[in-house]
Amino acid sequence: MISYQFTSAFFGVALAITILGLIRRDHLHSRHAAWWLIVAVSVMLLGFFPMWINPLAAALGISYPPTLLFLLGMGLLLMKVLMTDIHQSHLERKCRRLTQKVALLEAELKQHTETSHKQQDG
Repeated sequence: MISYQFTSAFFGVALAITILGLIRRDHLHSRHAAWWLIVAVSVMLLGFFPMWINPLAAALGISYPPTLLFLLGMGLLLMKVLMTDIHQSHLERKCRRLTQKVALLEAELKQHTETSHKQQDG
């Protein structure tokens, strides 16, 4: 029977290898990959050293140590979602400004074209 430590460590290593492959093929930006590598290393370390959970949970006043894993996981997911929303808002702002600049340039080009046509006709 395979232990949960082996499964957790294997999952962490597999996740890290997958993330590194995605970075290598340029499918994942390194800024985003850093978060996922932190998750992979954490899962891997907790798989290799599961005894770290008990003292850490006790130090934080958590009576049932596996709860700490769920709290950490939820916390990381919430931080990742928040960072994604911040990044999305930044991209939307940049897109709106770029659209406005293009509209101004198109209006300027149209005005310049009309002025050139009037000078040629006149």
